[in-house]
Amino acid sequence: MLIFLALVLGLAVLPQMWVRRVIAKHSADRADFPGTGGEFARHLLDEMKLGHVKVEETNLGDHYDPDAKVVRLLPQHLKGRSLTALVIAAHETGHAMQDATGYTPLQARTRLAKRAIWIEKVGAVVMLAAPIMMVLARAPHVMLFEVCAGVLILGLSLLMHAYTLPVEYDASFRRALPLLKAGGYIPDADMPAARQILRAAAFTYVAAAAMSLLNVARWFRVLRF
Repeated sequence: MLIFLALVLGLAVLPQMWVRRVIAKHSADRADFPGTGGEFARHLLDEMKLGHVKVEETNLGDHYDPDAKVVRLLPQHLKGRSLTALVIAAHETGHAMQDATGYTPLQARTRLAKRAIWIEKVGAVVMLAAPIMMVLARAPHVMLFEVCAGVLILGLSLLMHAYTLPVEYDASFRRALPLLKAGGYIPDADMPAARQILRAAAFTYVAAAAMSLLNVARWFRVLRF
């Protein structure tokens, strides 16, 4: 069990560490960039005739909100002039492009993302209730049923997070990267780093999926299964 938990912990933590390292590595402001990440996002949106899409600051992580039609960037990416800021802005603009073209996987991901939060909460409640239900019903098999139900719910959340990877890769490499190349917005020497940042942006949800797996393993440990 300890080996299993260590393996799961590594799978959950290492992707996040890699994403953060890549983002931080290219976060220094660049005097040769004419604008900030927020200004770049605004420029790209206007160029694609998406003037109705807003660009806002957030502290909840870089993302595109398809319901509000808003590209939201962290303060350092909205106001920064780093390579990371520009590439992340292009990635999130890629999601706005997906939305504007009716990209079906994005629409499905949006529905799944909303349900994932609710499912994780339900899963936690179900597994917390397992010992109580066993005592009240005086039947050990009730606890087994509760735990299986909880693991199933949390597992579904894991699948939902994993499902988003193709959507993220499309935003990075079929939308953002062609924009960066065609517009000549980034020097050729920075393109390998830009690709790495785009890959890190796409893998953000893989890290989230790994954390869901860690939650399942943690519940097994707590309930000593």
